[in-house]
Amino acid sequence: MTDENGKPVKEAGPSVPVEITGLAETPAAGDGFDAVSDERLARELVEQRKAKIKNDEFNALQKVTLDNLFTQLSEGDLKNLNIIVKADVQGSVEAVRESLEKLSNEEVKVSVIHGGVGAINESDVMLAQTSGAIIVGFNVRPDTVAKEAAERDGVDIRTYRVIYDAIEEIESAMKGMLAPKFRESILGTVEVRNTYKISNVGTIAGCYVTDGKVTRSCKIRLVRDGIVIAEDEIASLRRFKDDVKEVAQGYECGIGLEKFADIKDGDIFEAFIMEEYTE
Repeated sequence: MTDENGKPVKEAGPSVPVEITGLAETPAAGDGFDAVSDERLARELVEQRKAKIKNDEFNALQKVTLDNLFTQLSEGDLKNLNIIVKADVQGSVEAVRESLEKLSNEEVKVSVIHGGVGAINESDVMLAQTSGAIIVGFNVRPDTVAKEAAERDGVDIRTYRVIYDAIEEIESAMKGMLAPKFRESILGTVEVRNTYKISNVGTIAGCYVTDGKVTRSCKIRLVRDGIVIAEDEIASLRRFKDDVKEVAQGYECGIGLEKFADIKDGDIFEAFIMEEYTE
């Protein structure tokens, strides 16, 4: 346990900020700490707490998506809308939770059954599948395992960069007015393996296309450790020294972004387009 200057401290009183290392996951606001005699007892206590949280949260069985929400409300099949919130920081989790729960009305109660920090993972999808919840991500993305599990189990994952957009979309779905003209279509996933700074050009990412493809006209979402860092346009897409229109899975390429330059090795580029549809 260290203070704001990185110096070790043995105790911290009320309102004293400290940094704690060794935690497997980010604690939620209001979580309690217990001092125990040995690690075995600590692990048992952790498992008991996790089991209790799961039992408390598994309180519904009906699946729901924003697209079928109004239908279920109209037919009287749904009285509670369960939502799981994941965000990049704890403050955002609480802000999204508070804003969404205020949407409750006479027909439906909006309940945030779980909130956490970090990428949307398989545990979130399992909880959503069991409790019939929608997953709302704010400035975070689902990892590969979570994405596959959600597609398999029919779990609705909605990701946003602006809290107001999440509130507006869910409120519109509750009123039966959900009719977006555009939706996001993921083209591929690209891993940044090297970065190069070129004078008069900027930062170029040496990349490998791990899934799908990347095209010159698509948009790029930069994800680092499950957190959305930036969204940008492609300034250049090259194979060796040649400008190309697209690069497919299994091939290397160089990508330069229009505005964002703080690219790091290990970053993930999500290539996507916005497509119009009439459903």
